[in-house]
Amino acid sequence: MSDLTANAAELAAVLLDSPPLARRWAHVQGVGQRATELAVTVAPADRDLLVAAAWLHDIGYAPEVVDTGLHSLDGARYLRRHGYPLRLVALVAHHTCARIEAAERGLADQLAPFPFEEGPLMDALVTADLTVGPQGQRIEVAERIEEILQRYSPQSPVHRAIQQAKPLLIAHARRTLERLDVGV
Repeated sequence: MSDLTANAAELAAVLLDSPPLARRWAHVQGVGQRATELAVTVAPADRDLLVAAAWLHDIGYAPEVVDTGLHSLDGARYLRRHGYPLRLVALVAHHTCARIEAAERGLADQLAPFPFEEGPLMDALVTADLTVGPQGQRIEVAERIEEILQRYSPQSPVHRAIQQAKPLLIAHARRTLERLDVGV
């Protein structure tokens, strides 16, 4: 485990390993493990970055990190303030089609300064997030999307964003799983 990955896992534990966030912490641990498995789908130089981003993707839910209510943005801002590499910060900022939820919340302008990255690295991060359920269990992408939609009311910006992003989310996962099948 690289220093970056170890530091990311440690920070995630500090921020999320508490009774009120027990489900979130279980999810994050599962996503970290899943990203480790999916790392073969990205360039060798990006593998540690993928796993570190997986560990940090949901730190924006920690009470001491929450600011705007958009967890990806709040987590990215926290990481930027604490000197994490910009590419890692940007992956956290934009994970799982966060730009759509940012637009729903009127926060697109606040997310815009973080560079948006497309490609195998983002695909793998989204896939790790969407193939792990709330208790850290392995889950199918369609089932995970449905679980999120059921957890939030149709009026919620999260529900609306996931509904809009559904085809993009499925495409991220499809590309990653195809790379995994061909052993890229």
